[in-house]
Amino acid sequence: MQTRDRIRALLLEHDDPRHLERPADFDLETSRNCFAGLVSALEERFGPYCSHGLGQDTSFYGVIDVPADTTGLGRPMCVTMSNFGGYFVTARVVTDEGPSGEAGLPEEFVTWLDDVCTALGCTFVPSELLCEPYDGPSVLSAVGDMDMVAALVAAGAVCEDEDEDEDDEELGKADWHDRYFEYM
Repeated sequence: MQTRDRIRALLLEHDDPRHLERPADFDLETSRNCFAGLVSALEERFGPYCSHGLGQDTSFYGVIDVPADTTGLGRPMCVTMSNFGGYFVTARVVTDEGPSGEAGLPEEFVTWLDDVCTALGCTFVPSELLCEPYDGPSVLSAVGDMDMVAALVAAGAVCEDEDEDEDDEELGKADWHDRYFEYM
């Protein structure tokens, strides 16, 4: 896996404020092939019951859902590919409390997924990096909409801290997940 500093540099390098949904040099065929490779690898590992779908009006290309009964974790997993970065990919265990990140992912799976990403020309981005405060040049419109932010937090769709007092301070602030894996 690439170093955390290198991944952070890539996140910043590929952030283009003029193109929020996909980069200027977005190539649909390459994206399609890369996503198909991820789907194929996950189906080979977990079986044909993985489902997948494409994003629309988003900065991510698509999502692959792995059913709970095939993960060995008792919970489903979700793997998402961004439109950016020659494709940033992240994964998480799906919980009732919202995204839990790699904390619930076995290290062996993270290593495997990183190897798959490397073979496909993608970059695996650990979710803890995506939960870091966004400090890039783009203006993310959903961040200023407090009603939308509150709804996303309630739905578990945005990262939040354990301390509720800090939660109030964090509302309206973006993280890197917002930039590369959300609706725009």
